[in-house]
Amino acid sequence: MFPALAVATFMVLLTVIMHGLGLLGLARVLRIEREEEQLESISPVSARGIAFTLALVVGLFLLHGAEIWLYAAVYLVLDALPDLHTAVYFSTITYSTIGYDDAGLAHDWQLVAAIEGMNGIILMGWSTAFFVSLITRLSRK
Repeated sequence: MFPALAVATFMVLLTVIMHGLGLLGLARVLRIEREEEQLESISPVSARGIAFTLALVVGLFLLHGAEIWLYAAVYLVLDALPDLHTAVYFSTITYSTIGYDDAGLAHDWQLVAAIEGMNGIILMGWSTAFFVSLITRLSRK
């Protein structure tokens, strides 16, 4: 149990740092800090507003995807799952808290999967708050 807790704790810390830096990078790429006043003057249904929203969604999707693949890599390194396809699929349904079944996962690493689900829901919540706060600025017009 303790090796699984150590791996899970490491992964939570790593993905939280990764997520924070990813959101910071996304904010910089979209120039949110520099153009905050301009952001409030963009119509959400204009071409620029739609492009901003799409870029934001794709950026968040890529960030979550990287975190999911990182967990999948850990499952493979730990020999907890048999192949890449299974590891990515399992990590995706676990991270997103769909969690169909953990029957194929090695027993010793099931706690990592449980904590991945908790980690995923927190990181998705963080992304949702980030997304809503930015889209709300567009809607103030």
